[in-house]
Amino acid sequence: MKKRYHYTDKYLLNPSHPVTVIMIGCGGTGCRVLTSLAMMDASLQALGHPGLYVTVYDGDIVETPNIGRQLFYECDLSLNKAVVLVSRINRTFGSAWNAVPEHFNKKTAGGANIYISCVDNVKARLEIGEILSKTGNGSYSPYQNPLYWMDYGNMQKTGQAVLGTLQNIEQPKSRKYENISQLPVISERFDLKKIKDKDSGPSCSQAQALSKQDLFINSSLATLGCHILWELLKEGRTDKAGLYLNLENLRANSIPV
Repeated sequence: MKKRYHYTDKYLLNPSHPVTVIMIGCGGTGCRVLTSLAMMDASLQALGHPGLYVTVYDGDIVETPNIGRQLFYECDLSLNKAVVLVSRINRTFGSAWNAVPEHFNKKTAGGANIYISCVDNVKARLEIGEILSKTGNGSYSPYQNPLYWMDYGNMQKTGQAVLGTLQNIEQPKSRKYENISQLPVISERFDLKKIKDKDSGPSCSQAQALSKQDLFINSSLATLGCHILWELLKEGRTDKAGLYLNLENLRANSIPV
């Protein structure tokens, strides 16, 4: 049986502009993903790649339960999450990324090469999926052309990151490998309408927040998911379409392409 790979869209490997990324949500998982993207951007530029240009959408403000579990400080209280984190990234890394202090929806949605969603409820995923299902029609410029969608989701001690394609990605011909041009997005891999949200609203305290999501589930999931994106951009291919993580038994299982 041939080894299966998905080869990265050619434009992302040698683009004329930084690869555009839209990140939706910068809470528990999103704040860690954003930091990883900043490290990825700096590393890609060191390798001669134009790097990343990230736009972050989040309409929420920093509240007391976010302190300690997310990457916010007391001085950030009552400020918009996206603005706080993007400003900090820009100062630290010398980048010029963009913060949109609104939720991602049909009115605010922009175009990008890669979409990353870190939302905490099924309703938001369904809306994102509906918006992105209408992309990839070839009407975008190269730096807006929607190619990939990675979605992160987790419970208290388990989680998953799913990488999918928003259009057919041309693959090289190979006798040695079976190359896969399309990867199912989260809404194609699972029937999200059958999943019920359980108490996904804001927590009233740090202790209550920890009862919903263990302290290290977000950072562990963010790192492993970003490794797949790093493989796509640095190696030009991946044999993983995501992963399942279980902190209870310290196991991470990849989703094959």
